[in-house]
Amino acid sequence: MKDGLTRGPTVLAFFKVECPICQYTFPFLERLYRQLKAKGVQIWGISQDDQRATQRFAKEYGITFPMLIDDYPYETSRNYRLEYVPSVFLIGPDSKITMASEGFCKADLLAIQKALAQPHAVMPPELFQPRERIPEYRPG
Repeated sequence: MKDGLTRGPTVLAFFKVECPICQYTFPFLERLYRQLKAKGVQIWGISQDDQRATQRFAKEYGITFPMLIDDYPYETSRNYRLEYVPSVFLIGPDSKITMASEGFCKADLLAIQKALAQPHAVMPPELFQPRERIPEYRPG
């Protein structure tokens, strides 16, 4: 994982498959990934569940970005001082955290989208559609 972070920016999204806020957030992360993957943007889901449950989650919610497993005792999650899921981190090319977000936060996802698009001088499509009723925040 560390080697991939040096190609940043990279989004790390920690989750548990049974978390309802994770289930709500991940389709928006997938939308962001599809908007910018051609530019080399990396988004990695980091699951605190086993491989089978994680694959089922990805299939059910249409997630195509890579998924990694952080098994008990959740060493990677502890290294990031995780308290809640979902937790989303934007990692810069220097491997340092440039943004951290807990739960679902509309403003944070928009800021991450902007930060990912900016180095490529692209204007991605709207992350949230006008007809969607998106809350500003949902705690994890």
